[in-house]
Parts: sequence; structure tokens; C-alpha cells
Amino acid sequence: MSVKQQILICDDQHIIHETLGVYLRNEGFECISAFDGEQAIEEFNRKKPNLVILDLMMPKKSGMDVCREIRQNSSVPIIMLTAKSEEIDRVLGLELGADDYIVKPFSAREVVARVKAVLRRFTSAKEEPQKVLRFDNLEININNYDVRINGEKIPFTPKEVEIFQLLASHPGRVYEREQILSQVWGYDYFGDTRAVDTQIKRIRQKLPQEGIAWSIKTVYGVGYKFEAGQ
Repeated sequence: MSVKQQILICDDQHIIHETLGVYLRNEGFECISAFDGEQAIEEFNRKKPNLVILDLMMPKKSGMDVCREIRQNSSVPIIMLTAKSEEIDRVLGLELGADDYIVKPFSAREVVARVKAVLRRFTSAKEEPQKVLRFDNLEININNYDVRINGEKIPFTPKEVEIFQLLASHPGRVYEREQILSQVWGYDYFGDTRAVDTQIKRIRQKLPQEGIAWSIKTVYGVGYKFEAGQ
């Protein structure tokens, strides 16, 4: 008998827990409930769920703070929920390391489809053997979401590691923004391609400006590519 995957639902609205719980349990998942940010952290640390559905606006501790705290120690998939549709909220959530973003009101079936897609991508990435990429003083290890320069760990979010690894795995190849969204998120992402620009900006900010023989180049009007030095 296989162990059911656990989904932690963090939202202060009981109807969200009831609705999503019905659909997720019908698909074979086990649901854990948290109704404020502090409880979300407690349940996450206690249960170690396979995926977190996280509302942006919660009592005691915001979804952003919860996401930030989880990302300090875990690469578990996170899907953020919010009633806000502003671009700034979507981008900020992605910057903090959320894997997907759904705006309320939403279809429970859509959420379940997103949960299954994110878990499928995350699980396959963990199970498939991946080589460690090395370029001069750079090392990218997708197996443990670790990026190091001169042996020093760089504080990348999981999404930043995946984007960096994708580009670096094919030096010189130009990736369009839509291709990056599709390959890194693992399915047709519903958000704006500007999210890719934001992620690339964040990656560049964390990289040293000198003493490297490789870089991420912008191909204007197209996308991005990784260039390794000779």
C-alpha cells in the first residue's frame, strides 16, 4: 500500500479547506489544515508535507513570511493563493521561491491539476540522475539545489537554481521566455513572462560581477543564454 502524499493547505477561510479537501482527497491526497501563518509553520515542521498551498493574506504571519521561512530550509513545492491580481504580488511570490501562483476565485479542479503537475515535475527532477555542472569556479548541483562559486554556497531559491541549471546545461543556446516558463515550471504557466525577467535579475544580483569567465546574456527581443568562457 503506497503512502499518500500530504498537502498542507494554509488559508484562513474554512470554505477553501472544505472545497479543496474534497477534490484533493478524491485524487488520493491527504490534507493538512492551517488557518494562520504561525500554525502553517508549526504544521509544516511537524508533518513535512509533499506540497504547500499557501494563501498570501493570513492572520499572525503573512503567506510571504511563511514562504520565506520555509525556503530557508526546504525546497518543497509551494503554490500561492491570493485574492489580489496585481503583478507585484505575483512577482514577489515567485521571487521568494513559490512554484506557482493562483488568483482567487479559482476552480478547485484547476488547483488539483496544478498540484499534480507541480508534484510530477518536482518528483521527476528528484528521481532522475542529474550531472553536476561545472564551469571554471562555478558548480551547479540540481540534485540538492546547490549553487557554489569558489566553493561558497549562493543563496538561490529553488526556481532560480532550476532556471540557472537550464541555461547552463546548454551553453550558447538561446531560450525564449516562454520556453523557460514551460521547461522550469513543467507545464503551461498561466502567468506573465515578465516573471522570467524578474528571476534572471535576481540571479544576476546574487552572482559576482568580477572574476568569472561565464555569464547570463540577454538576447534582446528573444530571451536569455548562458555563455561559458574559453
